[in-house]
Amino acid sequence: MMTLGALALGFVLDLLIGDPHFLYHPIRLVGNLIAAAEKVLRKLFPKTPGGEMTAGVFLVVIVTAISTAVPCLLLWGAWKVNRWLYFALQTVMCYQLLATKALKDESMKVYDKLKEGDLPGARYAVSMIVGRDTQVLDEEGVTKAAVETVAENTSDGIVAPMLFMAIGGAGLGYFYKAINTMDSMVGYKNEKYLYFGRAAAKLDDAANFLPSRLSALLMIAACAFTDLDSRSAFRIWKRDRFNHASPNSAQTEAVMAGALGVQLAGDAWYFGTLYRKKTMGDPSRPVVCEDIPRANRLLYGTAALALAVFAAVRALVCLAL
Repeated sequence: MMTLGALALGFVLDLLIGDPHFLYHPIRLVGNLIAAAEKVLRKLFPKTPGGEMTAGVFLVVIVTAISTAVPCLLLWGAWKVNRWLYFALQTVMCYQLLATKALKDESMKVYDKLKEGDLPGARYAVSMIVGRDTQVLDEEGVTKAAVETVAENTSDGIVAPMLFMAIGGAGLGYFYKAINTMDSMVGYKNEKYLYFGRAAAKLDDAANFLPSRLSALLMIAACAFTDLDSRSAFRIWKRDRFNHASPNSAQTEAVMAGALGVQLAGDAWYFGTLYRKKTMGDPSRPVVCEDIPRANRLLYGTAALALAVFAAVRALVCLAL
């Protein structure tokens, strides 16, 4: 029950404080570990498809092991000293693993620039939260990119880590974030990472298989109290939830498209290469900048609902045991 309390309080801290830029976020340490391990492993293994795939497997093992062991050891040490110290440390870790306010704040920077008529500024703002090339995007393209990243990160940045923490506390939460961070850094299907990043990408697909689907269902339910179209969200989710190369990414993007009554996804440029992608939703109307705050409203509603559901399930399990 202390883990449940830490998760709930960490969620509140995330909503209140977010991710201040003057604080060094621990996930940056995970990123540094990934970058350092990649350099070493690329030197140790041959530059062949088999060699790079093997190196990628070692990367996954090393990064997940260290990223999980360190917070678990810190929590164990805190427990040995004092249970309230353990609770405080677990709360801080849970807070750091959630990104609700940060995602809203970063996407609203895009909205603010669009409202000011500053398209170059909006392109720069959205480039901070998406991996695609943004230099050629028009106003609708910038808006779509912001809405899509809110949809995708509703799962990756909030619901998925919350689920892992509800099951196994902050230690398991760091295990998930290590996987997700590896995928964001090396999980590309380009010449550099096609083989080296394959293990990380496949593990990320597996880790997000259940959370992405739970996120989609929670988003559909949250439409009911965020003044969005839950029927359309469910209809588009059923129809378009596999319209993506990833088995998971389209789950929440399809819901968002249906909830807003717009069409999302489609072709996009990455590192100077055009990738052909299927669309999600119906082009009933153009995507407009006001869809960004609407997407954030659904983000917050989904996050609150996820916490309530996961907390209730964990509490029932604890009582049963």
